[in-house]
Amino acid sequence: MNLYDLFRGLHILAIIAWMAGLLYLPRLFIYHIKHSDQPVVTDVFKVMERNLLRLIMNPAMIAAWVFGVALIWVNVTQRTGWGIFHQPWFIVKLIGVVAITGWHHVLAARFKKLQRGEFIGTEKFWRIANEIPFVLAIIMVMAVTLEFFNR
Repeated sequence: MNLYDLFRGLHILAIIAWMAGLLYLPRLFIYHIKHSDQPVVTDVFKVMERNLLRLIMNPAMIAAWVFGVALIWVNVTQRTGWGIFHQPWFIVKLIGVVAITGWHHVLAARFKKLQRGEFIGTEKFWRIANEIPFVLAIIMVMAVTLEFFNR
């Protein structure tokens, strides 16, 4: 076993957990909004949303970033050198990572508003927005696995 394979495996596991949360939290928002007139029900959703964000999504995002940076470090120091930063697929991946991290923070901000009982959008909006992380994931995975955007 080498460091690259270890970091790659841990990175993939962190991404799986993070993506699960990114796909599930908007779904919880939909149900929370749908039952906003039932405090007993929304209290349950508040707990579920908080636990998902704090216990799964935030740690998974941090782990994904840590192991992603570790992969870059191993690549630069032991494999391909600094040239990786000039690869189009890598640039697409980095843009996707920044976008998905931004989306994570949008969800966290909406979570806080929803916890205070403020309006965060309609069920329809969240049903559509729920697809954002998956679309970003498709682009990033295809860019990396197919090295699709290479010259």
